[in-house]
Amino acid sequence: MSSLTAIGGMVLSFGVLAFIFWPLEKAWAARPGQPLLRSGFRTDLAYFVAQYLVLAPLALVVLNGVETLCQVEALTGLQSTVARQPWWLQAIEAVVLCDVLVYGFHRLSHQVDFLWRFHAVHHSAEHLDWIAAHREHPVDGLLTQLVVNLPAMLMGFPLTTLAMLIAFRGMWAIFIHSNVRLPLGPLGFLFGAPELHHWHHARARQTRHNFGNLAPWTDWLFGTYHRPTGPEEYPLGLVEPYPRRFLSQLLAPATRTEDESTERPTEGAIKAPRP
Repeated sequence: MSSLTAIGGMVLSFGVLAFIFWPLEKAWAARPGQPLLRSGFRTDLAYFVAQYLVLAPLALVVLNGVETLCQVEALTGLQSTVARQPWWLQAIEAVVLCDVLVYGFHRLSHQVDFLWRFHAVHHSAEHLDWIAAHREHPVDGLLTQLVVNLPAMLMGFPLTTLAMLIAFRGMWAIFIHSNVRLPLGPLGFLFGAPELHHWHHARARQTRHNFGNLAPWTDWLFGTYHRPTGPEEYPLGLVEPYPRRFLSQLLAPATRTEDESTERPTEGAIKAPRP
């Protein structure tokens, strides 16, 4: 893919996403007073550009290499068994497996200092909307893709199938970060609605809830589900001061001290009732 084609695709993607989400954020705003071009927008725009032009192609190259390495004789039996299954069963298995791994790795990213150093970049956003979903350190993004997709590749799921799931999860991640609260009613218990993930971004030294992505069933299963009620008036972001500019955030995991990069329980942290 040429550079001009990649840039054109990125601009088109931005236009399509803005066309979809800006009207939704205007009509059903979770935080009605939040402007479209709020503080931190330029930083998130830089992450958007980096994701489309650098991180996504790099992740594809890495996953292609991993897929090749997974074609080993020791796994032939398992992979043949999976290949003989109907497509719908393969799809269910891939979704469930990836859901569990997304939950597990996301939760570890809040508990292990090395992982949190990179994941903290994502939680530094003090405003949530569709473009804030792209605020992700490249190391955090690549590790997530590897951990989530490696087991499925070992089982023989083709990268083309996983790529569709990755794309769908990416769109869903944009939705749950958007400044939207839709009247989902009981469906909010079945799908990963924005209000669930917004609570996960609440400004607290230890976020304990809503680690799931597509659906909250993993949070139900492991006791970390919390559905907030009422208007969104709680602050978002990190308790500790954090760099605000794109390049400074990319360097932050290597330059910040342990006390600065690790969330610790404290008095006054926002807490939800334990599930």
